[in-house]
Amino acid sequence: MTTRSEPFVVGEYYHIYNRGNTKQNIFTDDKDRDRFIKLLYLCNSLKNIKFKEYIVDRKIDAWDFDKGDPIVSIGAWVLMPNHFHIYLTPNRENLVENSVSLFMEKLGTAYSMYFNKKHKRTGKLFEGAFKSAHVDSDRYAKYIFSYIHLNPVKIIDPLWKDRGLQNIQTATEFLNKYHWSSYHDYRNKERSENKIISPQNFPDYFSNKNLFDREIFEWLAYRNPSFNPKGSP
Repeated sequence: MTTRSEPFVVGEYYHIYNRGNTKQNIFTDDKDRDRFIKLLYLCNSLKNIKFKEYIVDRKIDAWDFDKGDPIVSIGAWVLMPNHFHIYLTPNRENLVENSVSLFMEKLGTAYSMYFNKKHKRTGKLFEGAFKSAHVDSDRYAKYIFSYIHLNPVKIIDPLWKDRGLQNIQTATEFLNKYHWSSYHDYRNKERSENKIISPQNFPDYFSNKNLFDREIFEWLAYRNPSFNPKGSP
């Protein structure tokens, strides 16, 4: 659990992120990514859910498991090869002390145990405790949605944030095929992963798909985006 000088506050918003120890990949294939996002859903609960015992052994679809009320509300998320980003806020309806730290401890522990067992490794998977940044302005709050959802573009064009995109159409097509973020949930795609996020608990910047697409396209078209929240991977 991370040590913080200031507590996470109900009604405030936070950008959470972490990466692999020594910048190693923490997702090596789609099975790893699938396990993480299911844990992203299941660990957001007061219940102590053991994935193998409760899901695998009982042959239950993780998305159908009754995990109870969430302890945090997630507004956006993305998985990258060696790190992840989550935008969240403590849940107003299920007030739990240190809910963000509790959620992240459960998520990090469960995924590390899975990953180490699968890949026959020991030791820390993540680079220390998770990092957090307080999203303390309306401008930052809107911007963080674009930052998180556009992160995957770095996979096909690592320098795009410094020099602009070489091919907007290629980047857009890649985002439309990239399964491992909440991008599709804001574009009204029906899928089980919709259950991870609670957009109703965040400012309503994107009340419809067209507004979301316009915001994303404006960032993609900008010739010198170079946007990066402080401390992010």
